Amino acid sequence: MRFDFSSVDDVESFVSVPEGVHNCRIAEVRDGRARDGSVRWSFRLEVLDGDYIGRTAAWDSVTWSERGVYRVKKLFAALGLDVRGELELETKDLVNLQVRVKVEPEEREDPMTGRKQVRMRVPYLGYAPIEREEKPAREDESLAPVDGWGARRESQPSETPNEDDEGYPF
Repeated sequence: MRFDFSSVDDVESFVSVPEGVHNCRIAEVRDGRARDGSVRWSFRLEVLDGDYIGRTAAWDSVTWSERGVYRVKKLFAALGLDVRGELELETKDLVNLQVRVKVEPEEREDPMTGRKQVRMRVPYLGYAPIEREEKPAREDESLAPVDGWGARRESQPSETPNEDDEGYPF
């Protein structure tokens, strides 16, 4: 077999899902240290649905440093945790929590080998809660007026409609 490898990029790709937004679960969490010595939690995000179900969307980390806790708070809120006050968690408590994640490719050079690598990364604020579908409202409720806070108001009794207005009071 004869092949010219000069046109083949020497880039290792660790990309298993396309760029974009995916519903994911935290599949694994590793406890470690950041360069500044602060605690870092690294976690693997696994796709929950669609064509890429079960694949790793990305690895990401949060750092428990003064600068890093803002991102920790935003991630935890997106995971559905109550971040309005004190919260006590261990890494295992994050496993299986679900979140909507934006991933984009990032190219780096491996410091050990000098080879280029492409991996998916999560932008700084690339997390959002997974939007759950609400139960469909009964037909008569879906037409009820809604106030500014989203609460349904009781419909007001109306005069008996005549045949021309098909039951509408106006």
